[in-house]
Amino acid sequence: MSDKKTNVIAVCINSSHTFSKTKQKEIKLIKMIGVEGDAHAGKYVKHLSRVKRDPKAINLRQVHLIQNELFDELLTEGFIVKPGNLGENITTSGIDLINLPKATILKIGEDVQLEITGLRDPCRQIDDYNNGLLKKMISKDEDGNIIRKTGIMTIVKNGGIVRKGDNIEIIIPKEPHQKLEVV
Repeated sequence: MSDKKTNVIAVCINSSHTFSKTKQKEIKLIKMIGVEGDAHAGKYVKHLSRVKRDPKAINLRQVHLIQNELFDELLTEGFIVKPGNLGENITTSGIDLINLPKATILKIGEDVQLEITGLRDPCRQIDDYNNGLLKKMISKDEDGNIIRKTGIMTIVKNGGIVRKGDNIEIIIPKEPHQKLEVV
């Protein structure tokens, strides 16, 4: 994509279904499960609203990533948001995550491979975390298309350990590319 360095800024986990996650030194990703010990890890959906709809649906939201550049943007608008605050497992730098095509592989460090399944839909819990923040998570482009800024969801294609500072290699799928939709 570019010569710009892309890497992991932070890794986070939460074993309960509360909104924010806590920064860790490292997280362990398990193939087709997610982050070991995280409330959203599992072969089948773990997000409570989705479990109610179909508890046997495959979990396409195993690992949540957000780009650190979003936090810089929010700071200019008076919102202080740190890695893990919006519930992401991995905070990245140098990658325009939300504009990558579906099925892109993010190779992190030596072993981990995540496949992008779609976008995270901003939810009302963002305003519970910081009132007024939800409005900043959705915008429109010049053509009137909705832009959701709350990161991407992935599945674990190959597991391993992820740490702050790990390099991220972006492997774009063959064309035709599929635009990311909410999962």
